[in-house]
Amino acid sequence: MALPDELVTPLRIDVRHGHHLAVRRRGAGGVPLLLVHGFPCTSRIWSHNLIPLAEAGFDVVAPDLRGYGDSDFAPDGFYDFNAFNTDLIGLCDHLGWDRAVVAGHDLGAMIAIDLATRHPDRVDRLVILDDSMPQLDFPGLPPIDPKPAVYDYVRNQGLRADALVAELATPEQRRRYIAEFYGHRLWCPPDAFSPEDLDFLTAPYGDAARLRASFADYEVVMGTRPLSAPELTDRPIEHQTLTLVGTDQITVRNSLEERCALAFPNAVGPFWVKGAGHFLPWERPVQVNRAIRAFCGDLLSSRP
Repeated sequence: MALPDELVTPLRIDVRHGHHLAVRRRGAGGVPLLLVHGFPCTSRIWSHNLIPLAEAGFDVVAPDLRGYGDSDFAPDGFYDFNAFNTDLIGLCDHLGWDRAVVAGHDLGAMIAIDLATRHPDRVDRLVILDDSMPQLDFPGLPPIDPKPAVYDYVRNQGLRADALVAELATPEQRRRYIAEFYGHRLWCPPDAFSPEDLDFLTAPYGDAARLRASFADYEVVMGTRPLSAPELTDRPIEHQTLTLVGTDQITVRNSLEERCALAFPNAVGPFWVKGAGHFLPWERPVQVNRAIRAFCGDLLSSRP
């Protein structure tokens, strides 16, 4: 499906002392809604949400995280939750937003969880579009199955990032590697993404430096990259939270409902989206848009 030019070519906003994020925005003046992408995505994953949510009454902003898409690389070398959220708070300040609804997917969901703890007064409510949650002790629940055959990329990207980028020596190889996460790695049902979809979504990763920057979060996970500040994902989230999870993503944790009840004591959900995988904003945009609109109906109705 062809996308409007303004959804393909983002704005560039100075969020802190000459450090710029690339931002896609629609609906200025509505209820502030920040959409935070994860890996292996960029803000392009929200392309089918921006216009419908703006038409529903939101001021919708989808940035590329530092190092991703068209945003600047990290000026300080940090790619951890605090660094990402320093940028996002700077973006909200630039937009004049005191508070925002924050929707996150994958890494973006964990960034949103950290944001709600680190800057609780800046987050109105949360929308989590997978099974991400605070990293708590869950007494009485079995440990999460790590599925090593699926998650081998975590070690590769976290422990040998430079070597992996060197092996992916051409733009085509780099884009094919990223496309695997939408395909045979089973994060979503087969054929959920057309070749045209993959051409659009993987385009930023043809650049070796962009691919390398996207591995930095995995270096944080594996302990090979320093943090700018401790991550704040070790406690329940008290904000109102909507959780949607695709039934067909292999990344789903066991005992999800029980874990969610402890991690998000004020949650609505988790609601299962049948026939969908990990990439709900793209795979099921109509359901995602309707759910966010319903969850925030009071905010929308109170807006002038």
